[in-house]
Amino acid sequence: FAASLRVTGPPRHSPLHTSSATNATFKIDKPQHFVSLNNLRDNQGARKTKKRVGRGHGSGHGKTCGRGQKGQKSRSGNSKPGPGFEGGQTPLMRVFPKRGFKNALRRELQPLNLDKIQHWINTGRLDASKPITLKQIYDANLVKFKDGVTLLARGAAHLTTPVTLEVTSASRQAVARVEELGGRVVCVYHNKLALRALTRPGKFAVLPKSAMPMTAKLRRRYEDPERRGFLAPGIKDEYQPVSFNFERQANPDYVE
Repeated sequence: FAASLRVTGPPRHSPLHTSSATNATFKIDKPQHFVSLNNLRDNQGARKTKKRVGRGHGSGHGKTCGRGQKGQKSRSGNSKPGPGFEGGQTPLMRVFPKRGFKNALRRELQPLNLDKIQHWINTGRLDASKPITLKQIYDANLVKFKDGVTLLARGAAHLTTPVTLEVTSASRQAVARVEELGGRVVCVYHNKLALRALTRPGKFAVLPKSAMPMTAKLRRRYEDPERRGFLAPGIKDEYQPVSFNFERQANPDYVE
């Protein structure tokens, strides 16, 4: 059955009215009708009668069905042209066709010069006694990068501290200056997942295994001793990169 609930109490204009519900009285009215299968229905206005067109001119929606005489809006499927439609003339996207393509695997490496590294070491923002990886570069805000860092030789004369650098790529002049001072440069590959786990490890309960270079071009780059790739025969046996995870491992610093 259907029943209604009423709350009675002192009127709002009465001085006895308070915000407390202790003075209110609850009363249940007697049901006016029973709910059964033959009187179940939606609320009024919940269901709208479908507009029937083309059923004779006496209905007011016959013949042209409310679309009027001719014109673009009277045609089926053309009342709302798609984006780029210019009324029939050649659209702009076809007047000026595109050339070439955008490489989905392209990496935008941010340049990092030797003089800036020496300045960060002098100011105490980098520790030269430990390998300087992309993690240290990210934490010290040395350069903002998305896909990696390339080491360049501008200001090479200002670099006076032997350092060990793990970067994405490096120029030959920069490598020569660092090794002249007794340091080392190793180019390490990081995909997007490995780079995110390296710079923001607090987001990972388990640090993922770093992926190897995907394409043949990248493999040749990181297997080349002249480019100081971490997979090169002379470097792979002597030095193991700190920033490259060869196996999955639990993160002791992860906090849920």
